Amino acid sequence: MVKFFVRRISFAALVLLLISIFVFSLSRASGDPRNVYLDEYATDEMYEAWGVKLGLDKPLYIQYLTWLGDVVRADFGESLYHNRPPYDLIKERLPATISLAAIAFCWALLVGIPLGVLSAVKRGTFADYFARGFALLGQAMPVFWVALMAILIFAVELGWLPTSRRGGLNSYIMPALCLGWLPAAALLRITRGSMLEILDGEFIKLARAKGVSPTVVIWKHAFRNALIAPVTLAAIIIASFLTGTVVIEAVFAWPGLGGLSIDAIKNNDFPMMAAIILMFGVFYLLANMLVDLLYMVLDPRVRVE
Repeated sequence: MVKFFVRRISFAALVLLLISIFVFSLSRASGDPRNVYLDEYATDEMYEAWGVKLGLDKPLYIQYLTWLGDVVRADFGESLYHNRPPYDLIKERLPATISLAAIAFCWALLVGIPLGVLSAVKRGTFADYFARGFALLGQAMPVFWVALMAILIFAVELGWLPTSRRGGLNSYIMPALCLGWLPAAALLRITRGSMLEILDGEFIKLARAKGVSPTVVIWKHAFRNALIAPVTLAAIIIASFLTGTVVIEAVFAWPGLGGLSIDAIKNNDFPMMAAIILMFGVFYLLANMLVDLLYMVLDPRVRVE
């Protein structure tokens, strides 16, 4: 177990190092960083002074090592658009994204997985066709269109829910449902496919021949063995939620990481973009590690070695 964690942590550190090299390279590939800070009225003396301040008078590898040392200390400089440290802005916006992502993830799990199981068990029936239709619509309709239609119907026409902004519990309903719409459909399809494969297995036929109750066959034997693929997808979903629900946050004016990402891109805010990209990488690596651990819990045949 110790070797497993050491190996995984080493691999994660290597991936983060490669991401940092990529991010730093982008900052230099886009041109001289001084062009972001200075306008056309800057004198040659100001230009040279900023070069010394930013360390541009040193070799490229020294510039990278200096920047990496600051990043390790969570010092990304100052946001060019917000005029504040990116780390402080992320700490302020992260709770809004986490709360929205948690509700959307729970809704996707509670709808997608049970419907997937029901569709597989009742294949060829009305329940199966209904679940497959839900999955088809969920993956065919764009999320931004669903969000706009939800605002038009439930906020503008009926007046049941607020149109935007983070407030009480009712302000979470539309963003969370729209955010979890596509993941619920994807989980339904993955769960249904995995369950159909397991239900046709020889050990399931043997369990039924021995007189094991259908409930035990479905939930203890079939469902647990079919969870590997849905768990993998679920980890990817929760990581993508936490890394900024850009479209939904833009539509509902949600004060989360999505808004920070859009502002950073529009305003060429490299310190903010670097902080967000590296944070995204950390979230995905943690999700992958969590999946590896869940594999061992769900399937005893999976061993750390």
